Amino acid sequence: MEKASVKIVETEILSDNWYTLKKVTYEYQNEKGNSETHSREAYDRGNGAAILLFNKENRTIILTRQFRLPTYINGNESGMLIEACAGLLDKDNPEDCIKKETEEETGYRISKVQKVFESYMSPGSVTEILYFFVAEYSSDMKVSDGGGLAEEQENIEVLELDFGKAFNMISTGEIRDGKTIMLLQHAWIHGLV
Repeated sequence: MEKASVKIVETEILSDNWYTLKKVTYEYQNEKGNSETHSREAYDRGNGAAILLFNKENRTIILTRQFRLPTYINGNESGMLIEACAGLLDKDNPEDCIKKETEEETGYRISKVQKVFESYMSPGSVTEILYFFVAEYSSDMKVSDGGGLAEEQENIEVLELDFGKAFNMISTGEIRDGKTIMLLQHAWIHGLV
């Protein structure tokens, strides 16, 4: 893949309250070789990881449900979203991050995960790359109730769902989270459950 011809002219920090929102002015050489000046905003919240826990024998998966303010602002009346377990990397590598997040959010302690792909989730405005994993789980891996960390004000409900029912929840609109849909489709295509 050819490297883009880009020169950053100016970077202005618009907000650094929770994560960092920057306004970046840059020169970009288009496909005709002409230089154009663009100005865009980019939100840097760090990179993350997501996982789909599945039990092949029982044909079940583990998902979570929690309040998501942006969905509430954008018309989700309850603000509640059903999602695959996920978290920001902070200083961890993706594999260590997702193992830690899995135990914190779901209560399952997993040791073996498989990275299946990575994706920019909203490349027009957010810098984040999300690393996607799958892992098998069983009842003997359950070490706590999960629910997230109180100090991070997490209030996460753990859901164990029949895979077919969860997959159908995409069509009914009960599951509308992009990362979760991608992982469910991956599981369907590859016959994981």
